[in-house]
Amino acid sequence: MVRVTSQLKMLTPAAWASVLCGLLLGFPPLVGMEPMGGAKLDPDHAPSVEPLPSSSGSNCSDLTLKLEFSTKVVEHEYIIGFTGYFSAKARSLYISSALRNAADAALEWRIVPRQNPASDFPSDFELVHIRQASPGSLLTLEDHPYIKRVTPQRKVFRMLKYTPSPEPAAPCNATRSWQSSRPFRRTSLSLGTGFWHATGRHSSRRLLRAIPRHVAQILQADVLWQMGHTGSGVKVAVFDTGLSEKHPHFKNVKERTNWTNEKTLDDGLGHGTFVAGVIASMRECQGFAPDSELHIFRVFTNNQVSYTSWFLDAFNYAILKKIDVLNLSIGGPDFMDHPFVDKVWELTANKVIMVSAIGNDGPLYGTLNNPADQMDVIGVGGIDFEDNIARFSSRGMTTWELPGGYGRVKPDIVTYGSGVRGSGMKEGCRSLSGTSVASPVVAGAVTLLASTVLNRELVNPASMKQALIASARRLPGVNMFEQGHGKLDLIRAYQILNSYKPQASLSPSYIDLTESPYMWPYCSQPIYYGGMPTIVNVTILNGMGVTGRIVDKPVWQPYLPQNGDHIDVAVSYAPVLWPWAGYLAVSISVAKKAASWEGVAQGHVMVTVASPAENDSEAGGELTSTVKLPIKVKIVPTPPRSKRVLWDQYHNLRYPPGYFPRDNLRMKNDPLDWNGDHIHTNFKDMYQHLRSMGYFVEVLGAPITCFDASQYGTLLMVDSEEEYFPEEITKLRRDIDNGLSLIVFSDWYNTSVMRKVKFYDENTRQWWMPDTGGANVPALNDLISVWGMAFSDGLYEGDFTLADHDMYYASGCSIARFPEDGIVIAKNLKDQGLEVLKQETAVVEGVPILGLYQTPSDGGGRIALYGDSNCIDDSHRQKDCFWLLDALLQYTSYSMTPPSLSHSHSRVAPPTGAERPLPQRLEGNHLYRYSKVLEAHLGDPKPRPLPACPHLSWAKPQPLNETAPSNLWKHQKLLSVDLDKVALPNMRAYRPQVRPLSPGESGAWDIPGGIMPGRYNQEVGQTIPVFAFLGAMVVLSFFVVQLTKSKSKPKRRKPRIKRPTYLQQQQQQPAATTGKNPAV
Repeated sequence: MVRVTSQLKMLTPAAWASVLCGLLLGFPPLVGMEPMGGAKLDPDHAPSVEPLPSSSGSNCSDLTLKLEFSTKVVEHEYIIGFTGYFSAKARSLYISSALRNAADAALEWRIVPRQNPASDFPSDFELVHIRQASPGSLLTLEDHPYIKRVTPQRKVFRMLKYTPSPEPAAPCNATRSWQSSRPFRRTSLSLGTGFWHATGRHSSRRLLRAIPRHVAQILQADVLWQMGHTGSGVKVAVFDTGLSEKHPHFKNVKERTNWTNEKTLDDGLGHGTFVAGVIASMRECQGFAPDSELHIFRVFTNNQVSYTSWFLDAFNYAILKKIDVLNLSIGGPDFMDHPFVDKVWELTANKVIMVSAIGNDGPLYGTLNNPADQMDVIGVGGIDFEDNIARFSSRGMTTWELPGGYGRVKPDIVTYGSGVRGSGMKEGCRSLSGTSVASPVVAGAVTLLASTVLNRELVNPASMKQALIASARRLPGVNMFEQGHGKLDLIRAYQILNSYKPQASLSPSYIDLTESPYMWPYCSQPIYYGGMPTIVNVTILNGMGVTGRIVDKPVWQPYLPQNGDHIDVAVSYAPVLWPWAGYLAVSISVAKKAASWEGVAQGHVMVTVASPAENDSEAGGELTSTVKLPIKVKIVPTPPRSKRVLWDQYHNLRYPPGYFPRDNLRMKNDPLDWNGDHIHTNFKDMYQHLRSMGYFVEVLGAPITCFDASQYGTLLMVDSEEEYFPEEITKLRRDIDNGLSLIVFSDWYNTSVMRKVKFYDENTRQWWMPDTGGANVPALNDLISVWGMAFSDGLYEGDFTLADHDMYYASGCSIARFPEDGIVIAKNLKDQGLEVLKQETAVVEGVPILGLYQTPSDGGGRIALYGDSNCIDDSHRQKDCFWLLDALLQYTSYSMTPPSLSHSHSRVAPPTGAERPLPQRLEGNHLYRYSKVLEAHLGDPKPRPLPACPHLSWAKPQPLNETAPSNLWKHQKLLSVDLDKVALPNMRAYRPQVRPLSPGESGAWDIPGGIMPGRYNQEVGQTIPVFAFLGAMVVLSFFVVQLTKSKSKPKRRKPRIKRPTYLQQQQQQPAATTGKNPAV
């Protein structure tokens, strides 16, 4: 009793009240448990059934989960979307009326029945089976006033692969040395393993703590549990493979629904159970919100197959059930799958907070998956327990905006996604890795956070994302396209959310082109006069309402003492912010007066956002919020022409919208070219190399007619799939005559091979061949034909040595024609086209692959051709050829012919092109559907009229004669948020001591001093009355003693409750400004 009393004396009065209430109600104090994980999806083809390994036995295996994801179109089935929600009878009448007008006598159609929980409710789409459907009859459907869109039904395949981790399995309840994730230490995994991307922090001595890897407790969810917050009252939906009815880990499964064609609600794979456990398990490997209301949506069969229509029905039902949080373990590159994307927008517009994994396609950049790449969705990346970005975690930027604009920052945040523990399929726990392990970690945290807010009307997709990104802890040495805003900080997010007032905010919250490496790639190259404007795509988050607008125009205010008048700023923005978000594109350029100046310039852009007030009694019926976007740039004098390289982005096409195949045909499991072909995505390493060599690389997102060639030494065209305007061909010839040089990296193009690797086109609803190969060789030949050059339709691969460098030619073409006074290099390669078409192997000798040519005009430029781009493309590069790019740039920029090439023993006479005809465009191709150059025409497609060059409307500056802030980076403080006002309990975060199980002992965790929130076993229940009586007596005695002391001693001021260390540090930061229409 003495020991108990001494511990009780350490409690604060606030804690006393909690203890007393718990004892009198028969519950011991609540302590934290243990969380789990989920998994993410990649692309592949055939479905595979591999259930989660059994959890029976004494060991908890640590598995790496690889999810592969692919889709195909279901023949003859179409999703007909309507402009509103209608009954089944009304939908049938509208379709009948529309098809009655189709002049197609052979048309056969029927409505495909959908037997699921949403069948009894109005819907905004119908699934129709149409045979002999001509494009005309489908267009007739879209002409109906109540039909919004007709798209093909898609079949989704997902394959789960569980791979044991290299380290040995540990007992389920064993402890292991684990380095705290707090800032007082830093250690990284061996760089030799290459599995984790190091953050660049220094190693140091660190405190090792023997605790299990419990994600919820590592993120301090137990602090909120002890405050009584356990997810109660929040509806969370898991879209996955289902859940067993009597799984021992879950106590509040409100509803299980099946949206597949299988007659079961149970999970036959274990993935859905794992994800649900990360969010809401209440024992063993405990989730974040054990008392949340769990809604299980079974949208995948045991064969891991799903359909778009299943998701659409399930999404509609989630809206009907007023789901609060939705975790979606699916993703893919198709951000133009309109029915799916539109429904995600509708979900978030109905205040559903959607959390989705960003993708498992890292470390390649430009690999974000949809829907996690959408502005209204919380996209989650993965880290390990040492705060290293997971190698598998997809990187930004988004590629929606290419070629004219620039991508947005994604992921939004990162959290633990490696070795996370989650519920087994029937019982027990498993450890898995993947970004969709990280996704349910955030979904569980969001569910727990939502339950802490008294006024639930304040919780919406924007306010929750604002709280998460404003509270995130930035990881040192990691750029924003890897970590987003940083690592999830649950406690800081709780503090922000519980003092939150509706407002707008920006992501990123500032633009600092001098901050490295976080602001990569902006920080990697200074700006200068005459360069292409630097575009920063900022996301506006509007926590005031689902819809909003920007009032008047954004205002540019340069700081005169910090040379702000040396830069010009143009701003374009979304006319309507919906749902909850919009874009703010900021273009930055250097003023003419700074052409020879070097230094740092600063200013800021002021933006005011307005949203309709839910309560019309508000002044003016609108809520407004003004936000500030600080800008800081490094300016250098304009570099010489020879150092400036212009990357042609305008003529690169990628999936979606069209089917553009990979440049390397060996990559059969990744057949689509979907990474954007940008210097900051799959050509990142090439860009970094050129910068290290002193070159300045700019991006052309407009036609060739829209740049001043006298400013640049070399135009770099890599893997071009687009056609060329006649005006572009004429201008390029004139520019090269005047000194501009050209480097072309081509790829394969062979119509027979294109027919062999056919795809099902979603737009024409029929099987068809790719409209181009790896590159559009016929278009490139039109561009360079004036100099007597051309590429062939040969398709070659193989290893060779060039200038003492090992090289690999991956599905490249050859040079078919070249001027006789040029330099041509040839190598012996395998005929890959023959292998693809006839499965035969043959070696072709003397294949021309590289050509160098000096144009004859006085002062004319130089041209270099190479038949393969894979050696500079990060996607599937096996051996880089950056040395060759250096040599070609030395030739084009400085007219220095590399001796290793001009005197190479592989040099041959230039080919004349008489041996075989040049490649022709594939007959009947549909490139015009996706082209910016071509348009449909009777007969062959014709070029569109040349578009006008982009014109930026520079903002009129409103100078400020005041000093700018020196450091723009600080934790983004939302308006009217004071972390000190949100008190936390003054108690140590409980870290339960666990031990190995004894023979015959229960598999539940042994947690001294308490039990899981809302659940206790029979033995504990029998001892509760005794503890309650003793506890009540101790409490009564304590208060009698305190009362006696207070009467005998003078009153003293009550000591202030000591706050946690990290809160004291935050008190030193400047307080956020407050006001009705505040500004940041």
